[in-house]
Amino acid sequence: MSSSDQHMKVAVDAVVFGYSKQEGVSVLLIQRKYPPFQNSWAIPGGFVLEHESLEEAVRRELQEETGISVDYLEQLYTFGEPGRDPRQRIISIAYFALVKSAQFQQLKASTDAEHAQWFRIKELPELAFDHHIILNKAIERIRAKIRYQPIGFELLDRVFPFADLEHLYTTLLDRDIDRRNFSRKMLALGILDETKEYAKPEGKGRPSKMYRFNEQRYQQLEKEGMNFEI
Repeated sequence: MSSSDQHMKVAVDAVVFGYSKQEGVSVLLIQRKYPPFQNSWAIPGGFVLEHESLEEAVRRELQEETGISVDYLEQLYTFGEPGRDPRQRIISIAYFALVKSAQFQQLKASTDAEHAQWFRIKELPELAFDHHIILNKAIERIRAKIRYQPIGFELLDRVFPFADLEHLYTTLLDRDIDRRNFSRKMLALGILDETKEYAKPEGKGRPSKMYRFNEQRYQQLEKEGMNFEI
């Protein structure tokens, strides 16, 4: 068969991560409305239209299927094994996205998505197509990247108690961390601004100081050779 006889389609998929103190790290999934894999849970995504760039397509699909828009979006990997889709040969360019917890309740499923829902990364349902492979690849990538780039702040609110930052790293890395060492390293980087706000105490505890990530200072320090490593 010549290359002109090939009938392949290009799709995009988006693994969207979110975080809340109550739920930890979660992934946004949609329930498919139509075959194949009708009623199964899947990663949001769909086919790229003729006039679209890949990023435009993935942003459109997220808006249509889940009702959210994302600020942090990064290309993950290309998946193209024969048979990954029962309809025909489909090449999928996967992305991963990070959203702040404030967007957790802003879901609105539409088009070919019956429902959109957040699932904890440790409590995921069976997924359609090869989406478990895509999801595992995304989890591996974000677990590695959070160690050498401050992408974790994309999952936190604008201001946050330091305990939320510790909890984010603990739940995402899926292991305990040395809290004293973590605090020392993070504060020594000089990229957190202490605010005048305080978090409401839980129970009889004392109010916690609130911090803000200073992205401009981080970018400047990075240019000067700072090594972000946690």
